[in-house]
Amino acid sequence: MHAASDQLTFDELGTPLRETTFVVFDLETTGTKPGPNGITEIGAVKVRGGQVLGEFATLVNPGMPIPPQIVALTGITGAMVYDAPPIERVLPAFLEFAAGAVLVAHNAPFDTGFLRAACAGHGYVYPKPAVVCTVRLARRVLTRQDTPSFRLSALAALFGASTTPNHRALDDARATVDVLHALLERVGSVGVQSLEELMDYLPEVTPEQRRKRGMAAHLPERPGVYLFRGPNEEVLYVGTAANLRRRVRTYFTGSESRGRIREMVALAERVDGIECSHALEAQVRELRLLAAHRPAYNRRSKNPRKSWWVVLTDDAFPRLSVVRLPKDGALGPFHNQATAKLAADVLAGATGLRTCTQRISAVAPSGKPCALAELGRCGAPCAGRQSVAEYFPSVHAVTGLIGGVDAGPLHSALRQLEELAAAQHYEQAARRRDELAVLVRAVARAHRLSALAAIPELVAAAPDGNYGWEFAVIRYGRLASAGVARRGVPPMPVVDALVAAAETVTPEPGPLHGAPPEEAGLLLRWLTKPGVRLVRTAVPWAEPAHGAGGWQEWLERASTATALEQAAG
Repeated sequence: MHAASDQLTFDELGTPLRETTFVVFDLETTGTKPGPNGITEIGAVKVRGGQVLGEFATLVNPGMPIPPQIVALTGITGAMVYDAPPIERVLPAFLEFAAGAVLVAHNAPFDTGFLRAACAGHGYVYPKPAVVCTVRLARRVLTRQDTPSFRLSALAALFGASTTPNHRALDDARATVDVLHALLERVGSVGVQSLEELMDYLPEVTPEQRRKRGMAAHLPERPGVYLFRGPNEEVLYVGTAANLRRRVRTYFTGSESRGRIREMVALAERVDGIECSHALEAQVRELRLLAAHRPAYNRRSKNPRKSWWVVLTDDAFPRLSVVRLPKDGALGPFHNQATAKLAADVLAGATGLRTCTQRISAVAPSGKPCALAELGRCGAPCAGRQSVAEYFPSVHAVTGLIGGVDAGPLHSALRQLEELAAAQHYEQAARRRDELAVLVRAVARAHRLSALAAIPELVAAAPDGNYGWEFAVIRYGRLASAGVARRGVPPMPVVDALVAAAETVTPEPGPLHGAPPEEAGLLLRWLTKPGVRLVRTAVPWAEPAHGAGGWQEWLERASTATALEQAAG
């Protein structure tokens, strides 16, 4: 252990600031509340050692109106972003531009909050980079005698920035670069020479955090998973990192401000690291460790593998039921019970399936028709008005949609909402549209996941960014083996070795053949990233021809309409 006043040793100095790559960025948005959409412009400058390495700039279509006060502030109008790409197309390019760098922003919590929300809303993993806030750093370095304000415009004027900030993303990012360099010069005079020392220099570092920074010294500078362990060897927290040593060190510096995590660090006695071949393997291992240990300080571990499924009951007149355990022919997975129930209700309404929970005899039904029967939305098999044979087409329609052979229920639901709109019941039609969108997304996701989980073995490769390859061997929707072939190494012998050493996976009943939904989803996102290639597959990887795949354009229009309605109040 180190004393609270200890200086870092030579081996612990980490990355010198002159060798650290910073991506200084700024976002323009439609408001102040982070959400999956709402970004109107991204500007970023990549710098190292005082030299500009590259710039990134683009307008973004936020999918919603830009408030007049924001237009007045930034000058960005709806017409300017009309033909701009949406954030789901811009985000992967920006994440690639910033990969491996320290993010810098003026009032960083605002910008990183929007980045986190965009990643979460569009299926991207937030990379958890080190972040430097120039507002926070300026407050640490400067006094009120130096500057009466810590606004970007005031600091840019104080330090003679070459670019005047004007509430446009790239210009503000360029101005922030000059502010950052000026602040780094000042902290250099007090002995801050490395990235780790810079993060440690920022405020709100407890003595307990500083004393425990040596717990990261044994970890490799490789991608992997880390586990904080408590006094009884219990796992307190699990995380992933592209560089294990560097990431774990941040828990003992000023970059870590979360109260729960500080409490966890105070309890921790040891940090274990599991080295992985690449980021995908680390993410899969993290999911499995969360499910195995359910660490108290991981929010994601509270309900590991908690999924819900929609199934047909096994009786004469089947209905849709929401359950926890999937079986063959189930629709899902759903993240929560409410969404699963909503999808079941929409599907039942589109097919004429009954929604009551009573068991109905095929021989002598003796029930009374309910209100839905009187409205013509149920055939009333409970009262003997509908035979098993007459009821069967509704069941067949449901199984056809789930099986990907018939999208009839989706078209039926669409006709229902179009009839409501034609009758000028606009609010009810909008509600039905949003409900149908839930079902379309659920069916599309179910088909994609089940198609992947049905493949006995699939081998894929992704470029590692340095003319090498990262490999994954996937069996029935689970990662069975992972490895790399660095630049100059013949790839196919590596593939053969990985396949030979891969974990044996036995398929189980259910749509995903036993694969955990989160793991299958993670693998699917990786497989569909730009640049990933299929090396070999035991059977063709194909999604159903008659499902929700052809509804993507409708879904985008529906999402845009919903966003516009919400923005309009």
